[in-house]
Amino acid sequence: MENIQYDGHVHTPFCPHGSDASLEQYVETAITLGYRSISFCEHAPLPEGFPDPTPKKDSGMLRSDLEAYIKTIQDVRERYKKNITILIGLEIDFIEGFETKTKAFLDEYGPILDDAILSVHFIYTKEAYGLLDYSAETFRAIAKQAGGIDPLVRRYYETVLRSISFDLGKYKPNRLGHVSLARKFRKKFALPNDEQWLEAILSAAKKEGLSLDVNGAGVVKPLCGEPYPPVAIIEKAERMGIPLVYGSDAHHPDGLGQGTEELPEMKLGMPGRYPRK
Repeated sequence: MENIQYDGHVHTPFCPHGSDASLEQYVETAITLGYRSISFCEHAPLPEGFPDPTPKKDSGMLRSDLEAYIKTIQDVRERYKKNITILIGLEIDFIEGFETKTKAFLDEYGPILDDAILSVHFIYTKEAYGLLDYSAETFRAIAKQAGGIDPLVRRYYETVLRSISFDLGKYKPNRLGHVSLARKFRKKFALPNDEQWLEAILSAAKKEGLSLDVNGAGVVKPLCGEPYPPVAIIEKAERMGIPLVYGSDAHHPDGLGQGTEELPEMKLGMPGRYPRK
């Protein structure tokens, strides 16, 4: 797909597991690509008390960095306002058992955000949380805890469906992030047919008036090789009238625009808040 004008899923130097490239480098790259708008949606701080299962405990932004994150984007937005529209957003994790704390966080910071994405990365199995997309090895380990690949994939999609229906309040994000993330290692593991799960997610998203992150990052992942969600699901979402927003999910300026070569021609919207039905 050509003529991408908006990128609704971009990370920043505030990402503990990303690059230290400056916001200006991201913005300059976006301008070079001809973008009209870019939405910085950094991984929000994880809820207090959540046991980050990653070795470096670096899945989300530090709570102490949040004010600086917002202020830095505000400053960059002002400097580049004649060249590109810059949105302040966050990628919010939906974590089972921490919904109340997530709602409280959104109540506090939602009013000052231009945009937000709701994503599922963490899966709860047998009294422990695992990061689904960390590596193929951790995926295998979490699957073992879940009782197998099929139960893990089912658990993931059940959690996504729960994130759609759960009332996170007035400032609940209105865009769902990479809803087929369970397919990240599809070339290594024999995954179950998940078409019905993805169709159920589309139906639930349509009912709740949510938009979809058309995420190009999966295309460049060597064990995935497809966008999140797959092309057939993207096309069905478009036929259903679900708003679609391209997201590179870039963690480095070079990642802006990634995956677009595998995307079908479609009508894409710009990132930002939309009124729910």
